[in-house]
Amino acid sequence: MIASPPRALRFLFIALAGLSLLLGTGIGVARLGFALPLPSPAILSLHGPLMAIGFLLTLIGLERAAALDRWWFYGVPLLSLSSVLSLLLGLPAVVAAFFATNAALLLTWFFVDLYQHHHEDHFIMMVMSAAVLFSGNQLWLTALPIHRIVPWWAGFLILLFAGERLELTRVANPKPYVQVLFRVAVIVLVVGLALSPFDFRLGIRGAGAGMVALALCLLRYDLAWQSIKLPGLARFMAVSLIAGYLWLAIGGIFWIWFARFFGAGPLYDAMVHTVFLGFVFSMIFAHGPIILPAITGLALPFYKLFYLHAGLLHLSLLVRIAGDLALLPEGQRWGGILSALALLLFLLNTIRAVVAAR
Repeated sequence: MIASPPRALRFLFIALAGLSLLLGTGIGVARLGFALPLPSPAILSLHGPLMAIGFLLTLIGLERAAALDRWWFYGVPLLSLSSVLSLLLGLPAVVAAFFATNAALLLTWFFVDLYQHHHEDHFIMMVMSAAVLFSGNQLWLTALPIHRIVPWWAGFLILLFAGERLELTRVANPKPYVQVLFRVAVIVLVVGLALSPFDFRLGIRGAGAGMVALALCLLRYDLAWQSIKLPGLARFMAVSLIAGYLWLAIGGIFWIWFARFFGAGPLYDAMVHTVFLGFVFSMIFAHGPIILPAITGLALPFYKLFYLHAGLLHLSLLVRIAGDLALLPEGQRWGGILSALALLLFLLNTIRAVVAAR
C-alpha cells in the first residue's frame, strides 16, 4: 500500500484553492467595472479558469484524494493548480489546457476505479461528469474561446453534484421510474453538450433542457425535503440544496431561451451565474461543513451565521439577474459586489468556525 501524504500537503492545496477563489472573485469584481489594482488587462480573462479549474476542480480533486488517501490521486489538484498558475505566469493557454485535461483524465480514472468496485448508477454519473470535463478541456486545447468551454465546465459540476445526491436518494429506495427520469435528464444534458461543437445554439438549448429536467428530478425526489424538518446543520444543508436546485432550473430556462446570447453581454452573465453561483456555490455551502473536515481533519461545527453568507449569495444573485434582464448595469454591478462579499463571508465564517472549535 502506498503511504498517504502528510496532512500539510492537503492544507497547502486547500490554501491555494482558496487563493484561486479570492483572485477569481477579485477579477470578477474588476470585470464589472470597479477599479482594482491589476498587473495587466489580460488577467481579466482568467476569471472563469480561476473559479472553475483553480478553485472548484482543485477542491473536488482534493476531496476525492483525501477520501481514498493515496498519493497519486493528489495529481488532480496538483494539475489543476498548475493549469491556473501557467495562466497567471502568462504562458500560452494551451499549456493551461494541457494541465487541466490531464487533471480531468486522472479524475475520470478515479471514478472508473470506483465504478469497477461498486456498480452503482451514481458512480456512472460521476464517470460521465469527469468525461464531460475531459472533453471540454480537450476542446480548450484547440484554442476555442472560453465561452465555448464554459458549458462543459458547468456540465461537469452539475453531473457530479447530481450524482452525489443520487447516491443519497437511493437510500430511500426510489421506484424504478425515478431512476429512469434521472437517466433521461442526464442523457439530454450530455447530448446537448456533445452537439455544441457542431451547432452551438442547439447544443446550449439541449443542455439547458437537461438542466431543467435534472433540477425538477432533484426538487421532487431529493432527501432534502426530509432533512429540512431537522434542526441545525441538516436544515441548513437542505435549504442550500433546494435553493441550488431552483437556480439550476432557472439557469436551464435561460440557456434554452437566450441561447443565441451565450458568449457575451448581460444575458450571458445571467446564464452563467445562475449555474455557477446559484447552483454550484449552493452545493459548496451545503457540503462544506462535511467536505472540509474530511480534507483537513479539523472540526467545522455548524453556526447559524452560515445562513448569513448563504442568504447574501441568493440576494446578490437576485439583484444581479434582475439587472441583467432589465439591462440595468448598476444592478449587475452591485449584485456582483454582494456576491463577492458572500464568498468572502463564506471563507471568514468557515475560518471562524474552525478556530472556535479548536
